Amino acid sequence: MANIQKTQVAVIGGGPGGYAAAFMAADLGLEVTLINAEEKPGGTCLYRGCIPSKALLHVAKLLNDAREAEQYGVHFGAPRVELDLVRQSTQQVVKQLTDGLGQLCSARKIHYVQGRATIEDPHTLAIFREDGSEEMLHCDYMILAPGSRPILFGPLIDSPRIMNSTEALQLPDIPKTLLVIGGGYIGLELGTVYAALGSKVTLVEMMEGLLPGVDQDLVKPLEKRLSSRFDEIHLSATVLEMKLLKTGIRVTFKGPKIAKAVQTFDKVLVSVGRKPNSSGLGLKNTNIRVDEHGFISVDAQRRTAESNIFAIGDVVGGPMLAHKALHEGRVAAQVIAGENVAFEPQAIPAVVFTDPEIAWCGLMEAEAEKTGWNIRVAKFPWSASGRAATLHRGEGLTKIICDADTQQVLGLGIIGPGAGELIAEGALAIEMGALASDVALTIHPHPTLNETVMESAAALFGQSTHFYRR
Repeated sequence: MANIQKTQVAVIGGGPGGYAAAFMAADLGLEVTLINAEEKPGGTCLYRGCIPSKALLHVAKLLNDAREAEQYGVHFGAPRVELDLVRQSTQQVVKQLTDGLGQLCSARKIHYVQGRATIEDPHTLAIFREDGSEEMLHCDYMILAPGSRPILFGPLIDSPRIMNSTEALQLPDIPKTLLVIGGGYIGLELGTVYAALGSKVTLVEMMEGLLPGVDQDLVKPLEKRLSSRFDEIHLSATVLEMKLLKTGIRVTFKGPKIAKAVQTFDKVLVSVGRKPNSSGLGLKNTNIRVDEHGFISVDAQRRTAESNIFAIGDVVGGPMLAHKALHEGRVAAQVIAGENVAFEPQAIPAVVFTDPEIAWCGLMEAEAEKTGWNIRVAKFPWSASGRAATLHRGEGLTKIICDADTQQVLGLGIIGPGAGELIAEGALAIEMGALASDVALTIHPHPTLNETVMESAAALFGQSTHFYRR
């Protein structure tokens, strides 16, 4: 019989939600066991998602900046990419961060177990360690943070030439031609990386535009820039068939503007979304409710139908974002510790790390109108920004949405270099219930890109210094 251990809080999953929950619970004086498949915490975000993709996007930016430098009078030779060193550099970043999380676990005296856990009953876990041993863990509370995984969808075939996002991040090689299926943020970010490294990238998206659901005022400048980076972009189009050839993957398309319906690619990247890792947890041994898509139902405190079991992150639905999971994890730990808190954000910022970046938070224009808000909208073009001019990046835009009657800021959207670094001001304004006049009256440093937030707010009143608007 397996040994039976005891703990106050058992956390399943070591991603940003899981380790944040474990750290907060330990900081609040609780005894914590963190169970995770990897040797150290980090989860998909750190090992196979956010961090390695951003490291590769930085490489892509360096390459693109070098190629575009000629228009500014600076000339470089043709870049030489050593793929092994690119991989090594990315893995060094991952190791540095996972090592740091491991040290934080030890400092907080968290019992870290490398393995997989399934629920035997609402207070008991079976843990299968990586070394093949098994143990039973009795706990007062559980926090489920198993994350999500890529969806493989469409007329797929079994071939190493077909990649999901995890495999694409490993950079097995740089194909001469690459088809990206899916125009969401994952497809666009990885397509950007491979295009910069030398692949001829074709992208196919079944919806009418890239980044479905994102404000089109923000998407249009990105679509224009990507049209010069990618070989082809097919919208309102689908893949009907794939066939494995000796020379690659033959793909048959269907779409209104596709000139060549049958094309052959060296590799195909499928990036059509992610699904929750709710199967295999032993949820059938509990009263936890799961919807038809596999998402676990929780209340505002992230509590499931089992009063002592909480769930956070991708597995509960909503935006599948690391920072959303992190805050949910902290809330769950605080509730377990007896604090009266809930997860009730007014704005969860989102960022697409393409070039240019897109970032937004709160209610954007179409959503606000759909829900019946009486709104006012202002757009500040970066062509009127001194700092954007020095960067030769006037295609950017800052867009603000406020309540027409109260001036309360409802949403902010930005496209341009560094948009992800600028969006937190909008999230803070929304959380604080700030008025557009508050933002307009806040002195921003000059010349900076964050001035565009101030200028967009002033434009609501026809008082933007560098942009005339009645």
